[in-house]
Amino acid sequence: MRYKRLMKWMSLAALGAVLVALLYLKLAGGPMPINLIIATALGVGLSVLLGTALMGLIFFSDSAGHDEAASGRQEP
Repeated sequence: MRYKRLMKWMSLAALGAVLVALLYLKLAGGPMPINLIIATALGVGLSVLLGTALMGLIFFSDSAGHDEAASGRQEP
């Protein structure tokens, strides 16, 4: 449940990052062809989502105790 909530917030962050990147490209000059818009939206959006998904899984794994089970070490 916590991971889903995290990913919902990060989806909004990814959308914000896409909008900021598109705004930057628009202000940097010239007309923006549709190919540039699609490539930027997919590249920035999926990069942010992939990064947050992987970091979220790391934190979820650590808090759930899966890391200790996989390490093979016994705590005293």
